[in-house]
Amino acid sequence: MIFRKSILAAAAVVVLALPAAAQQSEVLFQHKHWRVELVAWDDGVLGCQATVGNESESFSLWTFQDSTVQMQFYSKAWDFGEGDSADLQVQVDRKPQWNLTNAELYRNSVLFTLPDSDAGVEFIVEVAKGNRLFLRTKDGGAVQDYSLSGSRASIDALIECGNVITQEQKPSNPFN
Repeated sequence: MIFRKSILAAAAVVVLALPAAAQQSEVLFQHKHWRVELVAWDDGVLGCQATVGNESESFSLWTFQDSTVQMQFYSKAWDFGEGDSADLQVQVDRKPQWNLTNAELYRNSVLFTLPDSDAGVEFIVEVAKGNRLFLRTKDGGAVQDYSLSGSRASIDALIECGNVITQEQKPSNPFN
């Protein structure tokens, strides 16, 4: 409950600070290699981001107000332009690989929206319990790998943040 109140307070601070920039963020939680942030855009949209990595290379999981969950792989070394897509593989530890089709390639990021299904939940659970995540080409060629140390607590914080921002979407009058 204290965490939920701190997220609401952070959301209020971030939203009030919006005129100064197109995007504001507030760090809600840090554990080992992970950081969980509340992000607000100038159009009022809120998102929660759990990231492992650094400013040059990172893996993130995002949750948005509409309950969408997206993963993002980022590298300063990539330059995809806009509007292209690719098939790729992701593997957690020695578990079976996940084949992701039509991942969006956008500038320095690979983006993929997780399905709102048991498979999407299973993937997040694997990340939370895992030690290492491997990003590969569709043929299995190594691209990048990421430490998942601290992912369990960080994904719990991401889920809590997501629960708070999705509740903000519900109308105050249930009869409208």
